[in-house]
Amino acid sequence: MDWGQSLRLVGAEELFSVAGLILLLIAAWVGDKAARAISIATVAVLAAGAAFAAPALWHGLAGGPVSAFAGQYAGDAFSSFAKLLIYSAAGATLIVAPAFFDRTRSMRAEFPILVLFAVLGMGMMVSATSLMTLYIGLELNSLAAYVLASFARSDGRSAEAGLKYFVLGALASGILLFGMSLVYGFTGTVSFAGINAVLTGEISKGALFGVVFVLAGLAFKISAVPFHMWTPDVYEGAPTPVTMFFASAPKVAALALTMRVALDAFGNQAAAWQQIVIAVSLASIVVGALGAIGQRNIKRLLAYSSINNVGFMLIGLAAATPRGAAAMLVYLAIYVAMTIGGFVVVLMLKDADGEPVEDIAALAGLSRSRPGLAAAMAMVMFSLAGIPPLFGFWGKFVVFQAAVEANLVILAAVGIAASVIGAFYYLKVVKIMYFDEPAGRIAGKGDAAHGALLIIAALAISPLGYLLTRWLGSLAATAASALIA
Repeated sequence: MDWGQSLRLVGAEELFSVAGLILLLIAAWVGDKAARAISIATVAVLAAGAAFAAPALWHGLAGGPVSAFAGQYAGDAFSSFAKLLIYSAAGATLIVAPAFFDRTRSMRAEFPILVLFAVLGMGMMVSATSLMTLYIGLELNSLAAYVLASFARSDGRSAEAGLKYFVLGALASGILLFGMSLVYGFTGTVSFAGINAVLTGEISKGALFGVVFVLAGLAFKISAVPFHMWTPDVYEGAPTPVTMFFASAPKVAALALTMRVALDAFGNQAAAWQQIVIAVSLASIVVGALGAIGQRNIKRLLAYSSINNVGFMLIGLAAATPRGAAAMLVYLAIYVAMTIGGFVVVLMLKDADGEPVEDIAALAGLSRSRPGLAAAMAMVMFSLAGIPPLFGFWGKFVVFQAAVEANLVILAAVGIAASVIGAFYYLKVVKIMYFDEPAGRIAGKGDAAHGALLIIAALAISPLGYLLTRWLGSLAATAASALIA
């Protein structure tokens, strides 16, 4: 094993580990008054980490060796694509968080450090090429996430969210571990390449159970039906910047990990897991859409929207082709932009006293009192619904196209029909903002950082986003090619 090559490939993770420990010491010595400075430093560290990760994606498949630590870690184009999305989402979270927590004087120096360690775990997840690395990265991310969910210690909803997330997360980890033990027992290896080599021909019943349990554990992490029950409660109860983080960065990491496990470790047994993914995809689309219809809290509505969008992304995975994997990555990139934009708008919904407003009914008449904010929210809603010419339409289009090319015409047809259900609750929010009598509750304003992020997200999901289709498609295809030869 070439230690120099291995240490070079994990440069971003090394940077995050050292920086996290240094910032933790600063937080212990200086206290919470250094919280903003630590947040700024963490954003800078994330930017430096992106500089470490980006070359693998730009160089594509010609960037030299990508395997590290005897095949337990891959610094390839696929992991680089996912990491850049993760770092962007985490950076956006750290930019908007201080203003939110300063309102209740609950901004603590530990917050950006927890985000950094969660990102460290996510980086290991998307680069994992071994069941051991997979689990280490998953738990490192989860341990930080449990604390983040309950970060607002004076808020009972936040404490409840953290407890629910911890209990159900522990259950999912147990399911995943059981599946991993079965896979190891029937293949004799924890390496994805080794598992793929052994699982050829007819799969044994024991190995099939292992595959099912592993996918069930990962389904919890991506909040796919029927393992979605924690999502609305955690999204509603956690502080809004944390919810924004959960809906973006960990979602990217979990979906990328699911792709790597399904297409890399179990790639020779696509027929064994394809029907499972199709069923989970359709269930997530339908349950996410129907569950959102009766919601009165905007964060719960976005939670069900997240479940719904996961279902659409899984259509790309169900195709089990390079085109399907690339389509899934394109959708994932667009989804991150839509999610950041949506939650920045939610963070800017405040009453005259600066208190957050989460009731959908309070958005009534927002187009007259805050036309710019209402327009941004309408763009996010239309884009999430997949209505052209907004960029969210392109994400749905490419996954449906990949499904049709993989002869999954019925799946694509059902997905298109089910997307109409989802359009209802997105359009309901727009109707409330533009056609209902003003409620007069939204009076507060966001700061410059919120405005800048909102403008960037709005431009990304606007029709101008189509200018990026060739570039984004090329990067996604390069990343997918690293995963599926």
